[in-house]
Amino acid sequence: MRRAVVCGVDEAGRGPLAGPVYAAAVILDPARRVNGLADSKLLTPARREKLAQRIRERARAWAVAFATVEEIDRLNILRASLLAMQRAVRSLAVAPEEIWIDGNHCPADLGCPARAIVDGDALHKPISAASILAKTARDAEMLALHARYPGYGFDRHKGYGTPEHLAMLRRLGPCEIHRRSFMPVQGRLDLD
Repeated sequence: MRRAVVCGVDEAGRGPLAGPVYAAAVILDPARRVNGLADSKLLTPARREKLAQRIRERARAWAVAFATVEEIDRLNILRASLLAMQRAVRSLAVAPEEIWIDGNHCPADLGCPARAIVDGDALHKPISAASILAKTARDAEMLALHARYPGYGFDRHKGYGTPEHLAMLRRLGPCEIHRRSFMPVQGRLDLD
């Protein structure tokens, strides 16, 4: 019996105070295995990069997409994350027959049955692969944004609300890539 073409989907960057939210969609090729797949948060940056390269080389199809800071502020982070996921799925070169999404929400209008799976990035290899691609793509974007906004330390904290980032936000105020709808940033705007 033929197995359905399953696409795994995950996002990276829902929690940070700055930068876009990324999503990836991956259809693994059973004939070209990628060993070592796991939730991206459990892997070292070097291991994630190595696995991301293997996924891009061996997957049947993959795509990465994002929602901008402006979309996050306009829609809210959940809806922006779902939009990024929808964009990633629609960018695939191969049409999936079933979609497994990490979390408890599914984007609308994906073109095939989809199901949300809590902790899916730890349980299912296609979602683990998507987790890795989304995380490495977002980290690369935050490194590029660090070059444009070097005072905030985006190369270290990737936009998350670390003590270092909060201190720089208090000192410098928000920059273009800060999410104005997020409370620590919004609170800083209220002071200006």
